[in-house]
Amino acid sequence: MRTLLISANTEKINMPALPIGLGCVAAAVLNAGHDMRFLDLMAADDWRPMLGDALTAFAPEVIGISIRNIDDQNSLDPRFLLEGACAVVARCKAARRVPVVLGGAGYSIFPEQVLDYTGADMGIQGEGEAAFAALLSCLAADHPLTDVPGLYLRGQGLQAPRSFVPELDRISLPDPDLFDRRLADDPAYYLPFQTRRGCPLRCSYCSTSSIEGTRIRKRSPEMVVDSLTRWRAAGFRRIFFVDNVFNLPPGYAQALCERITAAGLDLNWRCILYPGQVTEELVRAMARAGCREVSLGFESGFQPLLDAMHKRFHTADIRDASRRLAGHGIRRTGFLLLGGPGETRASVETSLAFADALGLEMVKLTVGVRIYPHTELARIAVREGVIKADTNLLHPRFYIAPDLEDWLRETVRIWLAERPHWML
Repeated sequence: MRTLLISANTEKINMPALPIGLGCVAAAVLNAGHDMRFLDLMAADDWRPMLGDALTAFAPEVIGISIRNIDDQNSLDPRFLLEGACAVVARCKAARRVPVVLGGAGYSIFPEQVLDYTGADMGIQGEGEAAFAALLSCLAADHPLTDVPGLYLRGQGLQAPRSFVPELDRISLPDPDLFDRRLADDPAYYLPFQTRRGCPLRCSYCSTSSIEGTRIRKRSPEMVVDSLTRWRAAGFRRIFFVDNVFNLPPGYAQALCERITAAGLDLNWRCILYPGQVTEELVRAMARAGCREVSLGFESGFQPLLDAMHKRFHTADIRDASRRLAGHGIRRTGFLLLGGPGETRASVETSLAFADALGLEMVKLTVGVRIYPHTELARIAVREGVIKADTNLLHPRFYIAPDLEDWLRETVRIWLAERPHWML
């Protein structure tokens, strides 16, 4: 089937990103023997002519649209980001009477709500590589769609339970030729690369399990390095390992770093570290492999709040990780998530002072916690009357501890004014 795949994201929140997730779906479509055209709307100054040409000249029989972000998680003045996707869906449906299928991380959190909001026909929650290929086979043969895992039909709900590919090596990685190689020379771009999916940590506010599940599944280090070698040959040197926790499991992270070093790829990369289990041996291996910056999502410097968030590390672990990273010349960005359940003025002040004492190169503050469905935070918010049980959380709602918001925003403003390397 002629399949048009569109990355609808045009937002550069934190940094612009190549749509590698949709690229994996594209690889699956090609491997299944279908014709495919791939559009990254971020790469175009004006995406409308590019999309119009694809709809007319390619004449797709199925259109897949990836939804990356729902909003910008700014509790003071949140930006709802689905309007752009709505415009893409509307343009596609006006031009072609073919199924419009949604997917992506943002879609997976709110599968039914996003379908209703955008007017798309169907969507796949979770991993789209195998499921989308199965959907194409059913559509081509005019078979029922009731066995496609994770498939939602607008107005009809979930057709079959979602499934996860147990071995990530079975999911093909995209070829660099799918993307604009000129972006390799743009210092704003990092190539997002995922070596693992799933997270078992179950932090109280996190939506990862809705997207990737709770069991860590890994690509082999050999497959990772083979793919990175091809990207390096295409000119891409800046890599962002977007695994939720790069250092878990520690043995895998160590083996991956050693293989990258042995391959001599000369990469400049960054990653997200869980502050627990950051050993001297691992940090040394990361530095040798080309790690130059990490994000430390410790969220709080007050141990009772860390415990309440279900963090499995202590403030001493954060200090040790920060010290080891600095000792190997790796830049550190710390994250504080302020205002959640149990937060008080004293705990805020403790967290701010804790982060300040670490001497990090950058600190990012978030005031208020975005409430996602099926999380402990959502259940707390219902229990405390912040939201109702049937509140549609597609439009962003935030938890901020009672009677704390005005003081918290003013306190953060003062801290930011005195520290140019801190930001919201």
